[in-house]
Amino acid sequence: MKIIYAHGFASAGSSGTATHLRNMLYEQGVQVLSPDLPTSPRLAMPFLHDYVEKEQPDLIVATSMGAFYAEQLRGYRRILVNPSFQMSRLLIFRGMGRHEFRNKRADGAKDFKVDKQMIAEFKEVEKNSFQYITPEEKELVWGLFGNNDRNVNCQPEFKKHYGTAHFQIFDGEHFLNDKVLKQAVLPVIKSLLSLA
Repeated sequence: MKIIYAHGFASAGSSGTATHLRNMLYEQGVQVLSPDLPTSPRLAMPFLHDYVEKEQPDLIVATSMGAFYAEQLRGYRRILVNPSFQMSRLLIFRGMGRHEFRNKRADGAKDFKVDKQMIAEFKEVEKNSFQYITPEEKELVWGLFGNNDRNVNCQPEFKKHYGTAHFQIFDGEHFLNDKVLKQAVLPVIKSLLSLA
C-alpha cells in the first residue's frame, strides 16, 4: 500500500511528520512518499496532480498548505490535517519577505521569498477550491483539526463543503508531533487502509 504525504508551508518532504508516518507504518508494509512541493503555487498544483496520477496512492495525507492543495485532488481518499484554505490572506498579513525552510530540501534550497506574485498565484489556485464536490467525493475526504491551532482555523469552510461526517477535532496545535500523529492521525489512516 502507498501513502503520499503533502507537507505544509516552508517545509519539505523530509519533514518530521513524513518521517514519523514512515516509521509508524513501515512494519505494516505501507510505503510513505513525501516529495518536496514547489514553492510556487502555480507549479505546485500541476506537480502534485502529476505525482499523484503517476503513483496512484491508496491514501493522501496532507497538512496545512499541503492540505489546501490536496483538497483539490478529486477522486482520491484524503486526510486534510489543519488545512490552510486561505493561503493568500494568511501570507499577506503574516508572511511577506524571505523565509527559511524548516526542513532540508532535496535541491539544497535554504530559503525562498514570499512576494506579490506568489500571493497572486495562491489567489488563482484558491479559485479551484471546493469545486465539483459530489456526494461520492465527500465520502473520500476527512478533516482533522487541532483544538489549539493558533495559525489557521478553516473548520467552517470544511464543514460548509464537506459536512461533519468526516470532521474530527484532536487535542493539538497546528504543527504535528509524534503523540498527535499516534493518537489522532494514525487511527484514521489505519481505518481507511484496513490495517490492524
